[in-house]
Amino acid sequence: MACALPRPRPPLSTVRRWYEEELGWPSTGTDPVELLTGLRFDVLEMPADAGRAVLQRMPRTGPVALLRPGPGGNSAADRPKLLLLIAAGGAEELPEILEWLEWGTLAADLTARGAGGRMPAPAPPSGGRAPDDCGAREAAGWVRPPRPGYEVENSLPTTGIGAGIGDVGGAPDLVRLVSAAATECHRARLVRARNGQSDRAYGDQPLAFSNASRMSAGTRPRSFTL
Repeated sequence: MACALPRPRPPLSTVRRWYEEELGWPSTGTDPVELLTGLRFDVLEMPADAGRAVLQRMPRTGPVALLRPGPGGNSAADRPKLLLLIAAGGAEELPEILEWLEWGTLAADLTARGAGGRMPAPAPPSGGRAPDDCGAREAAGWVRPPRPGYEVENSLPTTGIGAGIGDVGGAPDLVRLVSAAATECHRARLVRARNGQSDRAYGDQPLAFSNASRMSAGTRPRSFTL
């Protein structure tokens, strides 16, 4: 199927105005525009193949963006990434949640952007829909775009009182989201290793520990109970 022609890149003022005035999200004055994390939201980052599996398991996650690799990137660090927006402060909780879920370093592909960080600003969605990924020029594009006109932060995964499926916004609580993301990141690494794709950037040791081997070794991951 033929790809659509790339959309013209919106003017910087249009992109910045949409995020700052429609959503109330602070952005940079750079070209291209970037969104500041740690203020209105944090970001959970994972490889796109793992992220797609997470989205299939969790139809409501809050806004999600696809971060495309740079030209000519072939290493593990240059693979496409999914950026899942979570409540501000969630990035600081990620290491402790992974430790509590008994993932430790096995979920090395799962990272977060919080206070002092930033993410590329996708072009505003057209007509309320995410733009076609094919041929887009931006470094990132919305998969599940935010909707202006209501408090987007209410749809972001968080922990504590008010978190969980069925609460405001319908997003899963952060622990369940991290559990699913860690599982899918580990599974995707095993699949890539089986298919001969390199994961040497993270070393070979974690690939030896599948969920089954963890259970047979006497460690039942808490993620299995969530």
